[in-house]
Amino acid sequence: MSSPALARTTSPSPLAGAWLTPLELGLLGAIWGASFMFMRIAARDFGALPLVELRLALGALVLMPFLWRARAAFGPKLWPKLALIGVINSAVPFSLFAWAAQRAPAGIGAITNSMTVLFTALVAFLFYGERIGKRRAVALFAGFAGVVVLASGKVGGASIGWAVAAGTTAAFLYGIGANMVRRHLTGLPAGAVAAATLSCAALLTLPFAVATWPSHPIPAVSWLSAAALGVICSGIAYTLYYRLIQRIGAARAVTVTYLVPLFAVAWAWLMLGEPLTGTMLSAGALILGSVALSQRKSA
Repeated sequence: MSSPALARTTSPSPLAGAWLTPLELGLLGAIWGASFMFMRIAARDFGALPLVELRLALGALVLMPFLWRARAAFGPKLWPKLALIGVINSAVPFSLFAWAAQRAPAGIGAITNSMTVLFTALVAFLFYGERIGKRRAVALFAGFAGVVVLASGKVGGASIGWAVAAGTTAAFLYGIGANMVRRHLTGLPAGAVAAATLSCAALLTLPFAVATWPSHPIPAVSWLSAAALGVICSGIAYTLYYRLIQRIGAARAVTVTYLVPLFAVAWAWLMLGEPLTGTMLSAGALILGSVALSQRKSA
């Protein structure tokens, strides 16, 4: 997820508020929830870095028209920042989630991903001097408690602690990336920024993907999952997300965070037969509850 601070808010029409906005929020939650299922399927055959390369490249291609229209605003001095943000906000976290998907159920990555909202606030407090507030501080402690609970669990008798650590680190990087975008790329069209950062991330990841490209044949289902990750879960989802930000604002659009783990667990249970454990339920309740608490206006 990229920073919502780039887009302007427009007043929603009564019709959009009545049905279109909830529909698009639900659709986006379902798409991003499905991304963890697709990673779970494809990462086993591709490996983390080749899969991430496909995701980045396909997502960048879908969003490229936004960058082409705004190309005059992207001067040479801007591209080093775009490349750095592409690494922090896309290449490395995508790789961590793909690595975790090889070792833990899809729901694990989605639950840790929910920490992004809290980490964004924490990074803003630690490095940019923003006020965090008592309620948000309590939310951070509750969220971290949820991560500890999640890391202590086992699935099929195997520990998932390292997968939880990878997902949590990815969420922390998203928090850093969101703050960087908000402070260094404000005023640029959000879709164009997403295209530029994904493109930079794809180019920087390419040598590592080539070096680790699998020598065995890749099943068709994994190719389809990789394509869905890039085209639908990155390109189309970002476009949908920015539409929501422009219509209802960042604060309301970010509520999609609550839906992603629910859809991820549902997709994994329905399509992959993955179980929902008591540890996942407890940790998910702590983390999602903390995110909801942190998003209240008086936080």
